[in-house]
Amino acid sequence: MKLDYNNLPAEAEERLIEAEFQDLLAGYLRSNHRKKVEIIERAYRFAKKAHKGIRRRSGEPYILHPIAVAKIASQEIGLGSTSICAALLHDVVEDTEYTVEDIEHQFGPKVAELVSGLTKISGGIFGDKASLQAENFRKLLLTMCEDIRVVLIKMADRLHNMRTLGSMAPNKQYKIAGETLYVYAPLAYRLGLFNIKTELEDLSFKYEHPAAHADITEKVRQSEARRQAVYADFSQPILERLNGMGLVYEAKARVKSAYSIWRKMETKHVPFEEIYDLYAVRIIFDCDDPTLEKNVAWNIYSAITDIYRLHPERTRDWISTPKANGYQALHVTVMGPDGNWVEVQIRSKRMDEIAEKGFAAHWKYKVGEGEEETELHYWLSTIKDILEDPTPDAVDFLDTLKLNLFAAEIVVFTPKGELITLPSNATVLDVAFTLHSQIGSHCIAGKVNHKLVSLSHKLSSGDQVEVLTSQSQKPKPEWEQILRSAKARTRLRKALRHEQAPDIEKGKKILSDFLDDAEVKGTNEVITKIMAYYKVSSRDTLYYKLGAGELSLEGYVFKDSPKTSPGLLKKIFRIGTGKNKSTVAPVPKIIKPEKINAKEVYSLYMTDDEQNFVFSDCCRPVPGDDVMGYINDDGQVEVHTLTCPRAQVLKAGYGPRIVATRWESVQTSLPATVLIEGIDRHGILQELTQLISNQLNIDIRSLHIDTDKEVFHCRLGVLVHDTDVIVRLCNKIKKISGVQSAVRSDE
Repeated sequence: MKLDYNNLPAEAEERLIEAEFQDLLAGYLRSNHRKKVEIIERAYRFAKKAHKGIRRRSGEPYILHPIAVAKIASQEIGLGSTSICAALLHDVVEDTEYTVEDIEHQFGPKVAELVSGLTKISGGIFGDKASLQAENFRKLLLTMCEDIRVVLIKMADRLHNMRTLGSMAPNKQYKIAGETLYVYAPLAYRLGLFNIKTELEDLSFKYEHPAAHADITEKVRQSEARRQAVYADFSQPILERLNGMGLVYEAKARVKSAYSIWRKMETKHVPFEEIYDLYAVRIIFDCDDPTLEKNVAWNIYSAITDIYRLHPERTRDWISTPKANGYQALHVTVMGPDGNWVEVQIRSKRMDEIAEKGFAAHWKYKVGEGEEETELHYWLSTIKDILEDPTPDAVDFLDTLKLNLFAAEIVVFTPKGELITLPSNATVLDVAFTLHSQIGSHCIAGKVNHKLVSLSHKLSSGDQVEVLTSQSQKPKPEWEQILRSAKARTRLRKALRHEQAPDIEKGKKILSDFLDDAEVKGTNEVITKIMAYYKVSSRDTLYYKLGAGELSLEGYVFKDSPKTSPGLLKKIFRIGTGKNKSTVAPVPKIIKPEKINAKEVYSLYMTDDEQNFVFSDCCRPVPGDDVMGYINDDGQVEVHTLTCPRAQVLKAGYGPRIVATRWESVQTSLPATVLIEGIDRHGILQELTQLISNQLNIDIRSLHIDTDKEVFHCRLGVLVHDTDVIVRLCNKIKKISGVQSAVRSDE
C-alpha cells in the first residue's frame, strides 16, 4: 500500500526512516565485507541532516532515496562500506550547500572522489545546443575508468529512480525510460548486472508501452499453470538422472521478461501465442573445487542430451571462453516432449553469483587482480578511447557508446594465440584497428584460418586472424561501413581526420557559406538532416566529401529558409476516394504551439487544413502507435514512434525537448506499408486487391510484387486512419489461400 506522507505524523515518519536505515545496516552486516559500521552511520546522519525538509515528487522524505540506493548497491550489487557511504551522500553536493571538499574532510578522499563522479555538472563541452545527458554520461564514464564503483552506484541510483518513476510527469517518464533503455540497460549487461539489466528494461517498457506491458504480463500470468505442467513433464526425467549421479543442485524454470517477449513479438512479427520459448531451465550445481566445475557441467550436459534431442547449432560454451562481462555457463537447447525447443542453462553456484551481481562487484579493491579484472580493464580502456575522440557531438557520442555496449560477442585469436573479444559481424578490419591504429590504417587484407580473405570478411568465434598490411595503403571513409566495434571506428575517424584535414576544412567553409546564403543557422538538427539527406554517417564525412568535390549542395532545399522558393516546397498528398482514384489535396498548415507545458500531455490533431505537429523523416506513425514529441529547432512538435531508432537517441540525448503526446483527432488518412509473403498461384493478386479495395474499402497507394519460383513477396502501400485498420487488414490478408504472412513494415 502506498503511504500518504503528507498525512503521516512526524514521529511515524522518523521511525520509518530509521527502520529503512537499520534494514540497510542489517544487509551489510550479513555480507562478507569488513564491518565498518561507524563510518556508514556517520554518512547517514550527515546526509539526513543535509536533506532535512526536502521531499521527493511523491511526497516522501528525500533521505529515503539515498538509503534505497545504498541498499541496492550493498544487497543487490554486493558493494562495501566505501560505496555505501558514497551512495548515501551521492546527492548532497548537487542538492545542498555542502561541497566535495566538505565530504573529503568528513569521510576521506575515496568517498569524496566517488561522490564527485556521481555529481551532475552544469556545463558541458558539447556546446550550448547539445545534450546535458550526453555530457553527464561522458563524465560518469571518465570517472568510471578510474574507479568502477562510480558506475555501479550510478546503476543503483538509476534503478531506484526507475522503481519510483510513477510519480514523475509523463515527459520525464519518457526521457528517463528512454535513456535507461538506450544506455543504462546495455551498460548493466556489459558489467554483468543481469538482474538489474532485466529490471531496467522491463520498467522502461512499462512506461513507454503501458498497454503492451499490461497485456503481456497478464498473458504470462494466465499461462503459468500450463507452463508449470510443461516444465514438470520436461524436467522430471532430467531430475531423476541428476539425482542418480549424486549431484547437489537446484533446478528451476526462468520465465522470459515481458520486455524480451515483446521484443521477440516485434522482431518476429508473431503474436504472444506463437512465442514458444517463454522460459529457460536453469540448473545450478554445488562444486567446492572451481577446477572441477567444467567437468561437472559437461556431465550434466551429457545426461540431458541422452534424454532429449539436441539442437546442434544452439550449444554455447561460456565456461571455456567466458563472455567479456565475466558470464560463465553452458547453454544447451533440446527438443522437449511437447515438440518445442527448450534452452537449459548449466552453471555452478559461483558462476550463478557472478551472473546475478556481475564480477564488477569483485573489483580489485575487494579481491586480488585476476582474469576478470583484466577483461574489465580492457573494456574500460576501450571506453576511454571513445571519450578521447576530439569530436564529441552529443548524439554521435551516444551512438558510439551504444555501439560499444554490444550484447552479442565473438572471440577470435591472433596467430600468437592472443584472445580478442569483438561484436558479432566484426571484420578483419576490426581486428586490425583493435591491434593498433597504424595496423588498421595500412590494412589491405587478412588471413583467416590460414586462408586469404578481404578486409571486409566477417569473422566467427574461434577464427584465427592474421592482418596483412602495406605502407602504400591509406584509410578510407567507406571503411566505417564495415567496422562493427566502437574502438575501431574511433581510431579510423582519427586516422581519417589526419589524412583528410585540408579537405575537411574546405568542406566546413563550403557548408558554412551555403547556410549563410540560405540564411539558415547551422544547428545540430539542420546538419543532422543534411547528413541524412546525403546518407553520410558523420560530420567529418560530410565535410570531407564536400571539400573533395564528391558531394554538391546544389539542389538541397531548406523548408523554412527565407530564400527558398515556395514553388520548390509545394507538396501534395494523394488522398484516395474509396475507388482508388486519387485527388490532389494541399499540405495542411503546420500550427506552431506558442507555449508547451512539458509537464502535460500534448494532444495531436490533424485536419485537411491544419495540424499541430510535423512528421519526422525517419518514421511515419499513425494513430494508435505509441508516440512521443520532440521540440525541434523551429519550435514545432516533431512526432516519432517510441520504437524509432532516432527517437531512442533523442530521448537519451535531448531530454528537456521531449514531450509526452497522445492522439486526439486525425481526420486524414495516413500512409502505412504492409509486407506480404506467400505461395504464388493464379489469381492471388486479383483476390488481394479486391479484398483491400472492395471489401475493406481501404485505399491502395502502391503495390509492388516480386516472385521467385513459387514464392512471392509483396510490398503494399495503403492509406489508413489508425493501427486497428492495419491489424484488421493483416488478419484478413492472412486468410487468403497461399498467404503465409502479412505484417506492417517499420519503414
